[in-house]
Amino acid sequence: MAPSLPSLPGNFATAQELIDQAHAQDPNKVKGKDGAETDAPYELHYAKKMTAWLAKRAPDASPVLQLACRAQHFRRWEIPRSSYPMTRPGYLTWRAKLKAQAAVQVAELLRSSSIRPPIPDADIDQVAALIRKEGLAGGEEDEEVQVLEDAACLVFLDDQFEAFETSVDEDKMVGILRKTWGKMSPAGRDLALQMDLGDRPKELVVKALEGS
Repeated sequence: MAPSLPSLPGNFATAQELIDQAHAQDPNKVKGKDGAETDAPYELHYAKKMTAWLAKRAPDASPVLQLACRAQHFRRWEIPRSSYPMTRPGYLTWRAKLKAQAAVQVAELLRSSSIRPPIPDADIDQVAALIRKEGLAGGEEDEEVQVLEDAACLVFLDDQFEAFETSVDEDKMVGILRKTWGKMSPAGRDLALQMDLGDRPKELVVKALEGS
């Protein structure tokens, strides 16, 4: 049986439904194995993957962490990568803009009048801080943001890695894997090593770990 998360309180469950409704507006679609589009918009697909890996990484995750994970890519399609220079500084600026915008938009959504009882401001602020990944690589008090980062890295390895590695050369892919590995906690790495990856991805992971 797949791991599950604690049930969300009613107001948090309503908030998650609103987040998913926003994800469902993503015009980008997930491609099926046969090349056909599935019914799921990409960001809804991604959000569900985040929740699934969160359940494996932290099966007792708080409602705040569950919402932050679900909203990690909130309305990301509104700021395409092409809107910033295709350079390392351009990439970092793009990522910072995505996190900042998502945090603001999600906080606004969580204050919706349709959510009853209202979610406490302190919880909304914490969801926004997690989306911004504040305190990453900090002390024990930042465990939740590290769990969120683990989930994002696990989704990349599970859902994006095989397609991504075909678009970049081997040295660059090995470098990306090393950076991904460096972002993860020991618990996240343990889950990554249990993944059923294809032969080529496994070969690249081995190369990355040998040099890490």
